[in-house]
This record gives sequence, C-alpha cells and structure tokens, in this order.
Amino acid sequence: MLTVTLPYPPSANRYWRTRVVKNLAMTYVSPEAKAYKTEVGWRVRAAGVRSPIKGRVAVAYTLYPKRPLDYQTRQRKLGEAWHDTVQCIDLDNAQKVLLDALKGVAFEDDVWVRRITAERAEPDGEARLVVTITPIVTAAPQVALAMPEPMSLFSDPLEV
Repeated sequence: MLTVTLPYPPSANRYWRTRVVKNLAMTYVSPEAKAYKTEVGWRVRAAGVRSPIKGRVAVAYTLYPKRPLDYQTRQRKLGEAWHDTVQCIDLDNAQKVLLDALKGVAFEDDVWVRRITAERAEPDGEARLVVTITPIVTAAPQVALAMPEPMSLFSDPLEV
C-alpha cells in the first residue's frame, strides 16, 4: 500500500490543449500538466516507489481545497456547510488528471485500476490531494476450470 500527499491538481480544462492546424485538431498535454506529472513522479519516488505496481490496483483519494482567509466568517454564517462555498475542482476532473499523472509511476497503466474511492474534504489549510494506492491480490484460477478435459474422437459429447 502506498499513501502520498500530492499537490492540488490542475483542472482537466487546463490539463489538455487543442490546436487546429489545416482542419486537423490535435490534442496535447499542456506545459502545466507536464509540470504536475513531473512533480507527482518526484513525490511518488520520494515515498519509496522504485517501479510501478504491477497488476490490479485500488485508488482512494481525498481532495483538500485551499482554506480561504475568510473561513471563520463563513463558518459563523453558514455553520457546518461553510465549505460548500469554497472553490474546488470537481472530483471527476481531479480523478482523470490524477490517474494520468500516476500512470507509469505508481502503477503500470490506468487500465489496471479496478476500484476508485473519492472524497472532497473540508479545507484545513493548503490545497492538496492525498492518494492511497493498494494492490488488489487476485486468487489463482482453478486449474480444472482453465484446462478442459480433452474429448475422445469416439465419445459422444452429449452423453452424460
């Protein structure tokens, strides 16, 4: 299991750019996205990861928006729901950016992500994203199910 604190991700709207050249649209990763992916790589390696986790993984992440300077005023006015007014990117935007940045660094490819848990937390200071990646251990298949019995040329396949 790997838990690492990452910087607040850029919005998916700023992660990719599209350029049209001679009626051909090309989508590419923005310089901001490349910088984010590089920073994620450094932090994952600093957490002790030397090679990506192979096989199935579960990803759980918590997105912490930056706590605004007027948070106490918001708490007095709005009570428990004060942080609903804090600007934050959508969890699904954060998810795509996060998985793209972790691909090839923390796990081989996002095709191996089998479970995702996401949460937006109450702002408690600096903006950040805390992610936990857990390998999913799969049981070995039963040999009898994987290798069917060979049929004899002289046996009736419908005979019981």
